[in-house]
Amino acid sequence: MRQFLTILILLCAVVPGVRANQEEIRKRQAELQTMRDQIRQYEQRIKEHQRNENEALELLDTYDRKATLVRRLVSRLRGDERELQRRISVTTRERQDLEDQLGFLKEQYAKYVSSIYRNGRTHDLELLLSSRSINQFYLRTSYLRRFSDQRRKDAEEIQRKQAAIEEVQAQAQLQLSEERRVIAEKGAEEDRLSSLAEERRTVLSQIRKNKSMIQRSIDRQMKAAREMENVIENLIEADRVRKERQTEEARKFRIPQPPPGGVTFEAKRGRLRWPVGQGSVVAHFGNQRHPTLRTITQNTGIDIAVELGSPVASVADGEVAKIIWLPSFGNLIILNHNNGFRTVYAHLADILVAEGQVIKEGEVIGESGESLDGPRIHFEIWKEREKQDPEHWLSRQ
Repeated sequence: MRQFLTILILLCAVVPGVRANQEEIRKRQAELQTMRDQIRQYEQRIKEHQRNENEALELLDTYDRKATLVRRLVSRLRGDERELQRRISVTTRERQDLEDQLGFLKEQYAKYVSSIYRNGRTHDLELLLSSRSINQFYLRTSYLRRFSDQRRKDAEEIQRKQAAIEEVQAQAQLQLSEERRVIAEKGAEEDRLSSLAEERRTVLSQIRKNKSMIQRSIDRQMKAAREMENVIENLIEADRVRKERQTEEARKFRIPQPPPGGVTFEAKRGRLRWPVGQGSVVAHFGNQRHPTLRTITQNTGIDIAVELGSPVASVADGEVAKIIWLPSFGNLIILNHNNGFRTVYAHLADILVAEGQVIKEGEVIGESGESLDGPRIHFEIWKEREKQDPEHWLSRQ
């Protein structure tokens, strides 16, 4: 009777699905293909820029944007590899569970067949005739009927389990094939990234030896700084409109305004965490004298020299307001903080957050990249439209 109940429990168990969500797979493949197409477009631009020596800065920009996409593609492929390994592990456990269940069912069914062979149907008849009462007779009749039905279900379940095992095995083979393909593509893209870095160093060397190129890069940086100001202006205006709408809705619907909570950005003046764990300030806020051209330019933030690929973290709680790319600044993230404060993180090799995402203090938002002057990040603090000297805000190292 205990074996009978065990079989019933097994038959009630639901076999987990082995088919992946096809829509999600198609979406992921489409995203990867879009990235591959964009990489090919940058490759074409690189060929065009290489034909013209005067476009070395544009060539450098294209290398940087292509490298960002390749890093993103490699990161996605690594994620796919980890997910495939997880699914393969789940599939392996699932197949083992199915095989264990199948073994149990076969064992029970074999015992039943052996019993029938030894005793024949007369055993069931003897069991009924030996009943001591009508009630016991009905109970035994019901038990034998259910037992016979269960044996038939056992045979059908054995067939289903065998089919399920074959399906899981086929799925495992597909997953292993896909994992091998992803690993191969990831390796190829990592090799491409190494080649890109080497080509970029060659172009950088040419630019650093050419004074006209250096002057042009300074002009571009000043233009990019003005573009940054425009972006900040747009964010301030969008913030003003949003607050006015919220105030109007609160007044209209009599929604109570929550009291301000948490530590304000101003309260952390002189105690802000640094955006990178290690590094030294190589360009301070304000006027800067170029070592080669002897010209004076203005730095709207500070530049911190760090190892390439260092994690870059938010200096305070905030929200990702903008992710853009600007010449001379490269990949750039702007975070909104409370009371009109914003922080800017530029020269990022990789971005690990999305616009609108809420960020906690110390949360990694990207990885450091490289400027014309070497591996570093550029960091700014704004209070509304006013640029702040970050070194007055950051804690002493």
